[in-house]
Amino acid sequence: MRIGLTGGGSSADRIVEQAQQAEADGFSHLWFPSAVLGDPLAPMALAGKATTSIELGTSVLVTYACHPILQANRALSTAATMDRPGLTLGVGPSHKPVVEDYLGLSYEGVGAHTETYAKTVGALLKDKPVTFMLSALAPRLLRVAGEHADGTILWMANAKAVASHVAPRITKAAANAGRPAPRIVAGLPVAVCDDAAEGRAQAAKDFANYGELPNYRRILDIGGAAEPADAAIVGDEASVTAQITALFEAGATDVWCAPFVVGEARSASRRRTRDLLNELAGA
Repeated sequence: MRIGLTGGGSSADRIVEQAQQAEADGFSHLWFPSAVLGDPLAPMALAGKATTSIELGTSVLVTYACHPILQANRALSTAATMDRPGLTLGVGPSHKPVVEDYLGLSYEGVGAHTETYAKTVGALLKDKPVTFMLSALAPRLLRVAGEHADGTILWMANAKAVASHVAPRITKAAANAGRPAPRIVAGLPVAVCDDAAEGRAQAAKDFANYGELPNYRRILDIGGAAEPADAAIVGDEASVTAQITALFEAGATDVWCAPFVVGEARSASRRRTRDLLNELAGA
C-alpha cells in the first residue's frame, strides 16, 4: 500500500528527522501544508538530501500567493537541491476566507484562475523531475487536474466520494487529453481506537472547521458525510485497515493519513495509530 503521512515540525532539523523516520518505517510519502515554517520547500529540500526514496510533497501551496512561473521555478530549485527523484508540487486555490481576508485578494473567478495557473505550471514542469498535483474536489478542477497535472490531492473525500465522483471524472479527463492515468491521493484524519464513537467525537472537535468551508462541504455531501467526523477513519486495527483498503478499492492510488489523538493517554493513542500505519505501509 502506498501510504503517507502529514509532515511538519517546529524546525528544519525536526522535519529532516521526521522524513528519515518515515522512510525507515516504510511510508511512501510525506505531505507538508503551506504553513510549515512559513514555506515548506526549504526544509523539504534539506529532508530530501537526508533521505533516499521517500516522496516529499506540498499539500498544498496556495496558488494566489505565488506567480505560477515562480512557483514552478521554486519547485525545480528544491528538486535540484534534493538531488534525487521524489519531489511533488501540490498546489490549490485554498478558500475564500484565506484569499480575501488573509491575502487581501479577490476570490472571484477561482475556477478560471486555477485552470490558467495549472496550465502554466504543468507546461513548465513537463518532462522535469517534479511531479505536479492539483488540489481538486469540484468537477471543473478535476477536469483541469486530469488535463494538466499528474493527479490530484484530496482532503475530506471518503471512499464513496472517490469512487462516485473523483476517480471517474479525473480519469476520463486524463484519458481524453491523452495523458497517463492520474494519481489520486486521498487524505483523511486517522485514529486507531477501541471506541469508534469516542474517536468520531474527537474528530468532530478537531476537524469541525472543514465542514464550514464550501469546497469541503460539497465533497462531504457527495460522500454522504454529515460532518467531517463522518469522513474520518476511526476504529480498531481491523476496522481502520478495512477503511483504508476501501479507499484504494474506490480508486485512490495513495492514501495520506493525518493521525489524531483519541482519549487522555495521548502518547499511547498516537503510538497505536502509528504502529498500524507502519505495518500497512510496509505491507
